[in-house]
Amino acid sequence: MTKRDLVVRISQETELIQEQVLEVIQRTLDHISAAVAAGTTVELRNFGVFEVKIRKARVGRNPNQPDHDVPIPARAVVKFKPGKEMREAVLRLTPKG
Repeated sequence: MTKRDLVVRISQETELIQEQVLEVIQRTLDHISAAVAAGTTVELRNFGVFEVKIRKARVGRNPNQPDHDVPIPARAVVKFKPGKEMREAVLRLTPKG
């Protein structure tokens, strides 16, 4: 699903103009992005949590030159932890057997 698909779906359900829906969605995403970029945890109940984690420095290997170690520095990454309802819905997709 793309942002455009989301705008169209919400517009149809609410009978709001697509431009208005797009503006609300974009502002919401902008505020979430700004908060995460500032290092703030964003918690959306029944959806999930966005937070910044620091990935440890490690040693990588170049597949073309396996005898050479490549140092990978520590860096900040965004982690998403789905909420309970989303996690349970995704688990239902697990193939049986």
